[in-house]
Amino acid sequence: MQEQENIKEREIKLDWKRWLNYQSLVKQVPFFLFLTVLAVIYIYNGHYADKTIRNINKTAKEVKELQWEYKTVKSEVMFQSKQSELVKAVEPLGLKELTEAPVVLNIEEEKKAKN
Repeated sequence: MQEQENIKEREIKLDWKRWLNYQSLVKQVPFFLFLTVLAVIYIYNGHYADKTIRNINKTAKEVKELQWEYKTVKSEVMFQSKQSELVKAVEPLGLKELTEAPVVLNIEEEKKAKN
């Protein structure tokens, strides 16, 4: 029994020596290069994902700021478009609010009156 075990151990040792010789290693170079390329692609993909997430977060922050600015400007415009605020704004220009009803001109009635 021991002899058989010793023979198996020797075969295993010889088997590893067969895998570690120069010709075997040269045959495995394309596979190792393939694994290296996969590792580089994996690392690049991780960095690209991180960069994309940072850009998304930056854009989301800018959108929030623009929404805030839009709401602020919209409320200012609504406030300034009230009639009382418009009167205050045009007063320095010499314009005043009408206190009388506007006069309606009927051109057709005047033409009939002339005939």
